[in-house]
Amino acid sequence: MGQLLSAMAILIEYPLLAAVIGVVVAGLGWRTSRRTAVGVGVLWLLYAGYETGMQQRWLCTGECNIRVDLLVIYPVLILGLVVAAVSLLRGGRNPRDPA
Repeated sequence: MGQLLSAMAILIEYPLLAAVIGVVVAGLGWRTSRRTAVGVGVLWLLYAGYETGMQQRWLCTGECNIRVDLLVIYPVLILGLVVAAVSLLRGGRNPRDPA
C-alpha cells in the first residue's frame, strides 16, 4: 500500500491527471447509469481542483511541502476508485428477474 501511495504522489505535480481520471470515471458512470461511479469521478475532480489550489498557493499560504492531508485523501481516492470499478464491472440487474 505504501508503494501505491508513493506512486500517487505524481498527482501533486500533475493534478490534471487526477482530473482526467475523474472525467473518465464520471463519464463511464454517466454512460452506464452508475451513480456510484459518477460520484467517485466527481470526488476525483474535486481533488484535482484542491490540488491545483495547493499548487498555485491559493489554499496554502505557508509551508505546503508537509502534506499530512494526503494520508487521508489518497486512501479515500483509491477506495473510491475500487468501488467505482466494481460498480462499473458489475452486470446490470433486470428488475423483472428474481435475484
